[in-house]
Amino acid sequence: MGDRGRLVLPARVRRLLGLHAGSHLALTTEPDGSLRLRPYQSIAEQARGLWADMAPASVSMTDELIAERRAEAAREDAE
Repeated sequence: MGDRGRLVLPARVRRLLGLHAGSHLALTTEPDGSLRLRPYQSIAEQARGLWADMAPASVSMTDELIAERRAEAAREDAE
């Protein structure tokens, strides 16, 4: 750690993780006192995975909305 509190990652680690100048990283502390450094990109990819099971990929909200509107119009025409 530098005198200004900066951490320096070795070039090998930066290359391995695909980091470059300007990369955004999240630093968190773990219960055991260790630090965890993660690129925001990996956090975003993990978050996308959390929502993957919420709705089947074959369901389009637009298609659902159109179907509902058509059904509503058909009911109105029948009245």
